[in-house]
Amino acid sequence: MSDHPASAPPQRRTFLMVLPLIAFIGLALLFWFRLGSGDPSRIPSALIGRPAPQAVLPPLEGLQANGTQVPGLDPAAFKGKVSLVNVWASWCVPCHDEAPLLTELAKDKRFQLVGINYKDAADNARRFLGRYGNPFGYVGVDANGRASIEWGVYGVPETFVVGREGTIVYKLVGPVTPDNLRTVLMPQLEKALKAAGS
Repeated sequence: MSDHPASAPPQRRTFLMVLPLIAFIGLALLFWFRLGSGDPSRIPSALIGRPAPQAVLPPLEGLQANGTQVPGLDPAAFKGKVSLVNVWASWCVPCHDEAPLLTELAKDKRFQLVGINYKDAADNARRFLGRYGNPFGYVGVDANGRASIEWGVYGVPETFVVGREGTIVYKLVGPVTPDNLRTVLMPQLEKALKAAGS
């Protein structure tokens, strides 16, 4: 006769079979709470409080306003004005959603809108602005994406508030929506305008 039982007790065998499932559920819940509760628009930017990047970007060729070429991006454009800088592309689906809101924002002449066209074909970018209207006083072309890296862009669209002294004061990751325009972006613009003494 053997002293060893033929198999482990049924309770222990069941527990060992269920243990991987319990571990998986625990990890899934952990990831869900950590990732699901995060708001990507609240990703902090290391550039807040720092001068806007000094990248000079060429204009979007053929984009005209009042019969003249819309200028590209020159960092000198930020001096003395509160600016809303929007990084966009015609191939970006959320950029289509936010375009009408940017066109509405452009009616407020207390600040200027600046566009950075990210890795886009010029024809497509012009068609995009032709479809929705061009809200931008400046449109710089970032064909290779290097300038956007300097701005700390994770992906398009992203929007920055730049104060009158040329310092980045706020960054919005993701599209401008009616909700974040009302609750976040306009308050940040108002704050920048007040700080600028207007």
